[in-house]
Amino acid sequence: MEKMKLKLLYADLQSDIRVIEKELETALDSSSHYLKDASLHLLKAGGKRIRPVFVLLGAKFGQYNIDDMKNVAVPLELIHMASLVHDDVIDDAELRRGRPTVKSQWNNRVAMYAGDFIFARALEYMTNIQNEKAHQILSKTMVEIVQGEIIQIEDKMHLNQSIRDYFRRIKRKTALLISSSCQLGAVAAGADDSVAHHLKKFGYYVGMSFQIIDDVLDLTATDKQLGKPAGSDLLQGNITLPVLLAKNDSAIRPYIEKALSGDMKEDERQVFLKKMRSSNAINEAYHISNLYLQKALKEIEELPANSVKKSLKDIALYMGKRKF
Repeated sequence: MEKMKLKLLYADLQSDIRVIEKELETALDSSSHYLKDASLHLLKAGGKRIRPVFVLLGAKFGQYNIDDMKNVAVPLELIHMASLVHDDVIDDAELRRGRPTVKSQWNNRVAMYAGDFIFARALEYMTNIQNEKAHQILSKTMVEIVQGEIIQIEDKMHLNQSIRDYFRRIKRKTALLISSSCQLGAVAAGADDSVAHHLKKFGYYVGMSFQIIDDVLDLTATDKQLGKPAGSDLLQGNITLPVLLAKNDSAIRPYIEKALSGDMKEDERQVFLKKMRSSNAINEAYHISNLYLQKALKEIEELPANSVKKSLKDIALYMGKRKF
């Protein structure tokens, strides 16, 4: 239902999104049935396609051409997909979007090579982009994302990390790719530099808000809504903002430590979730997310008059207010 609501916000782009979906299937074709099946497994699991949508909306501020824009949107979505496959190996995750992960369906080795294959396909598609600045932005984005994966490994299980450490991690994990999507659409379409700059900042703020909400929902949504056990982030050793905000609460801290030790039983998970959902940490996290969202909305105001400004605002509000 939530995904359908989002699609309604960019209904006029649906035909172009279908072009990108078809191109993604073509990109993931391989003579190796392992690589092909594993890559398509993730693609068929669905996704909001937020990044391609932002590419297309950003391009509306310049010379819009779907044949050119697909060469930007496809590699960005492939980079996102590759990072998900690798993340599931790092987190030892069994489910994503309610379906077995690539590492679960096959094994870690196939998952890592599938992720590498998807990254490589992204590089291949980038060669179709006839814009040096776009190449520079894309390559820098890829470097930052890989560094972010390492940072995520370094921060796992570390309860003494700061909120600044968390922000640094989610910037590379989520915000950077959304920011680059918004910026690259404008750059590749030849929009003014000031437009690309404001879209870049808009995407960064939206991405930060989006990831914070995602981390809150991991604790407040149901197992069914999430397609995986609620609280999975903590059980996998990932310390999110709500947990950081609640870690000094004497009624919650023992459950956090038990989860990180790998000794949490099902009844304890339920108690932990109940305590977290009634704690101030959830409201504080929502407040911080909303601060980022308001900054994103201010960036939209700086953009020149264009009918897509409403779409940018509506999607930003959806991302920052969604329930699961």
